[in-house]
Amino acid sequence: MSGTRSELAQALSACRNAFTGVALFSGAINVLYLTGSFFMLEVYDRVLPSRSVPTLVGIAVLALVLYGFQGVLDIVRSRVLLRIGRCLDEALSQRVYRIFMRLPLVAPAARGLQPLQDLDQVRSFMSSVGPAALFDLPWMPLYLGICFLFHPLIGLAATAGGLLLIVVTLLTEVFTRTPAREAAVLAGSCNVLAEASRRNAEAVQAMGMTNRMAGLWGESNGRYLAAHQRAADVTASLGGLSKVLRMMLQSAVLGIGAWLVIHGQATAGIIIASSILTARALAPVELAVSQWRGFVAARQSWRRLSDLLAKLPEEPARMALPRPARSLALESVTVAPPGTPRIVVQDVVFGLQAGQGLGIIGPSASGKSSLARALVGVWPAARGRIRLDGAALDQWSAQSLGPHIGYLPQDMELFAGSVAENIARFEAQPASERVIAAAKAAGVHELILGLPEGYETQIGEGGSVLSAGQRQRIGLARALYGDPFLVVLDEPNSSLDKEGDEALTRAILGVRARGGIAIVIAHRPSALAGVDTILVMRDGRQQAFGPKEMAQAPAAVSTPLRVAATAS
Repeated sequence: MSGTRSELAQALSACRNAFTGVALFSGAINVLYLTGSFFMLEVYDRVLPSRSVPTLVGIAVLALVLYGFQGVLDIVRSRVLLRIGRCLDEALSQRVYRIFMRLPLVAPAARGLQPLQDLDQVRSFMSSVGPAALFDLPWMPLYLGICFLFHPLIGLAATAGGLLLIVVTLLTEVFTRTPAREAAVLAGSCNVLAEASRRNAEAVQAMGMTNRMAGLWGESNGRYLAAHQRAADVTASLGGLSKVLRMMLQSAVLGIGAWLVIHGQATAGIIIASSILTARALAPVELAVSQWRGFVAARQSWRRLSDLLAKLPEEPARMALPRPARSLALESVTVAPPGTPRIVVQDVVFGLQAGQGLGIIGPSASGKSSLARALVGVWPAARGRIRLDGAALDQWSAQSLGPHIGYLPQDMELFAGSVAENIARFEAQPASERVIAAAKAAGVHELILGLPEGYETQIGEGGSVLSAGQRQRIGLARALYGDPFLVVLDEPNSSLDKEGDEALTRAILGVRARGGIAIVIAHRPSALAGVDTILVMRDGRQQAFGPKEMAQAPAAVSTPLRVAATAS
């Protein structure tokens, strides 16, 4: 068994006792399903010939009690299945969410919310009547065996009907497999397009793109509906066929029973009892056919989750390293975007000591932001090493490295919640002193106090309540929270005014003063006021590295540095 399957098996192993209970309940329920058949048998073969009211009352009370037990067990089984689905979700949800968060970093082409939707699909199926039908299927031979006891002809008819329904089930699997797979892929494409349109609603509305985007979504949704319709048509057609076959079989069994009664080979009660038993024997197969789409969708989701768990295993436990406090070193670092062989940063070499500030400049598409992603461990280096105090970044887990890193990405977004929660990186119980210290370090404390509810102000999804400049300054406070050793700021002043620029400079100088390392990527020179070293990038390669004064003294520097500094 592979590591992935064993991991999924472990997720289900916690429900082993529950599955055993469901199997036992299913056995008891299927035995109690015989109540109706034997009640009719006794009524026709004993009560009516004897005209005995006490016998009728007695068997009626007994049937009522048995029906009550059956109902209770059915309810309990349904509730246990619901809890199995929840148990599976709780066992895998955080693991799947961590994979979902890693996917854009290792596979940018991955489809949006697909992992979470897959887990929800599996949980929904486990909580539905689908598994109950699978647990009922093994009891078909019991009902068919009793039909054979009534008479071999009745047993043969019921068995033939069961085989026909099984063939219908297999046909459902064969004919729905391809359209169901296509529908799942196209549904993911529709969701990705819809989410992208929602995120860019302002631009879409302002530039009159609404109708065109709606047309694109309509085309994508049309392809999904066509594939879904093909799968649904097959399932509906074969489901209807199974119902007709079951009704035809019941009528056939009634006819055979009548023929046997006419020839004195069976009683009137057997006619009704065998009809009920036949219907009950075939009910799980019919239910399986009706639930087949859900089963196929859950199976596809399970396979996708299995592949993801195999490709993205849990990070191994690592020994805790001391807090970095001395140096940052890059050793011939080469960077490629995840999932592509294209090199965007090549052979960058430099070193910084505690208290230094580095400005990275260069024209657009020179690899500055890609280098920033590598510096904070978001993108792994394709070659070379990035070291903090001599330890390579991959010697830390993401959770242990995070507190030592402050990062303000170029496309910065906040999360729905309070200002304080965003600054504290959503720690469970952050100390208010640390939150306020980060806000003051970013020069945003007074701004926050001016908000309607101060630090408790709810900023909405993506920080929609705030202006772009406010979001960027609160993002800077988040990067400074906890006094991280390495602070990387990518275009930190793109939305700032003069006051914000001054606060940014003070924040960078503050990082250096407390013994940290600040790295700033900028096109606007005002963002570089607080650094003492400059790195010039062009076409993904390091052009120059040295004191900031080089950029201010053209005669003392090489031509590439002057060009890059001017471009920035």
